[in-house]
Amino acid sequence: MLVRTFSCALMGVAAIHITVEVSVDVGIGFHLVGLPDSAVKESQQRIETALKNYNFKMPGRKIVVNMAPADIRKEGSAYDLTLAIAILAASQQIKGGERLKDYYIMGELSLDGTLQPIRGALPIALEARKRGMKALILPEQNAREAAIVQGLDILGVKNIKQVIEYFNDDIPIAPTTVNIENEFRRSLNNYEHDFSDVKGQENIKRALEIAAAGGHNVILIGPPGSGKTMLAKRLPSILPPLTLNEALETTKIHSVAGKMSRYSSLIAVRPFRSPHHTISDVALVGGGTHPQPGEISLAHNGVLFLDELPEFKRQVLEVMRQPLEDRFVTISRSQYSVEFPASFMFVAAMNPCPCGNYNHPTIACTCKPFEVQNYLNKVSGPLMDRIDLHVEVIPVSHAELASNRPVERSADIRKRVVAAREIQKARFANHYNIFCNAQMTSRMVRQFCVIDEVGQKVLKDAMDRLGLSARAYDRILKVARTIADLDGSPGIGFGHLSEAINFRSLDRDNWGRK
Repeated sequence: MLVRTFSCALMGVAAIHITVEVSVDVGIGFHLVGLPDSAVKESQQRIETALKNYNFKMPGRKIVVNMAPADIRKEGSAYDLTLAIAILAASQQIKGGERLKDYYIMGELSLDGTLQPIRGALPIALEARKRGMKALILPEQNAREAAIVQGLDILGVKNIKQVIEYFNDDIPIAPTTVNIENEFRRSLNNYEHDFSDVKGQENIKRALEIAAAGGHNVILIGPPGSGKTMLAKRLPSILPPLTLNEALETTKIHSVAGKMSRYSSLIAVRPFRSPHHTISDVALVGGGTHPQPGEISLAHNGVLFLDELPEFKRQVLEVMRQPLEDRFVTISRSQYSVEFPASFMFVAAMNPCPCGNYNHPTIACTCKPFEVQNYLNKVSGPLMDRIDLHVEVIPVSHAELASNRPVERSADIRKRVVAAREIQKARFANHYNIFCNAQMTSRMVRQFCVIDEVGQKVLKDAMDRLGLSARAYDRILKVARTIADLDGSPGIGFGHLSEAINFRSLDRDNWGRK
């Protein structure tokens, strides 16, 4: 007897429809074809042992399983439940084989028949709805994640027995439901860190407000203990709230990477990723034998924070250059390529020298000038060229730490950031895929960052006096445009330019020299 069941393969952040055909006929042997990997081939032993626990058995006849389309590699153990139900239906051990055409069935089987969670439940549910399926049957650990897809029954199950009873005896499985609007609103402002926790550092908060308002990349330079990491962790709390579409897109990436917890359904806050400096280039940008999203994709629509930037391998940092510009990364293999989104704010932190005390207000630096320069040169010019704001962080004094002066909350800063982003949204309404000032091309800078003769003179004098590099020119104009947006000013004034120039510390010829 021939039976068909349906499941999905993951390709990038999308799911591809897979048809599983099972034929039970005269003869012996188990034959699995359709380009399965080792984990899929091993499913025979898991299925056979799991079925024995519920007094079912693999038919003692010839079993041929085809997974179509045959030119797409099938990876992982998520097909266990699909294969098991198809084999039971083909050997007439369960009824309702004709009903299988209306279901996607996926799950990894343990030897006792319980189900383990799978990756990519959200894109699989989206594909099921697109195909007009009645329901998706999957492990209950993934049910809430998949249930944010409306118009599809999500049947979360604990073990294979529940699925057998559902088709054999019509014992219902209660669909998992999630009110996506309520879930989104409930989690929208659920941030662990807030700028109200930070004493002092008003100039650094101002720099991060500018960065958030314009989507600018930023680097924080300062001695150990000055608060660089603490400040960076609070940046997502002042970024504009995620839209529902952005939340779904972010959740898909984390779902494919297997980063969703059992109790989560929708990522409604901007992600903050902070990988250790020992990370490999593949782990950072994505890839592997079977390409998976890397840290830059997991930071999509959020913040990627690299602490101790010079300690990262140079090769690891250099592979970020193209994604920083294009906001996506393409992983190519001999037979196919996948594309992962990677639109994130890049925030880096570093010490100013090997000992960490260069420019410290109270502790003398013990490094020689060439050691300071060599340390700074660990970060390449092309990568630094993609960072708009260079911010010096000075340790907070004891008097500031002990002060009881009220501190501005993240929610108050966010209001100003959102207002500035609304101005940019209107400005770039007719420009495809441009949403904030940091994404402007050189031509757009000439169009939207016009300065008068006084401004031109100020910028020229600053470049000559401070030794700013030519690459700093466009960056200064973009940042000045953002500062003007925060002020609600239609034009870029003297004060906007002056403040933007102050955020180019590492471009100064004399920076790092004693």
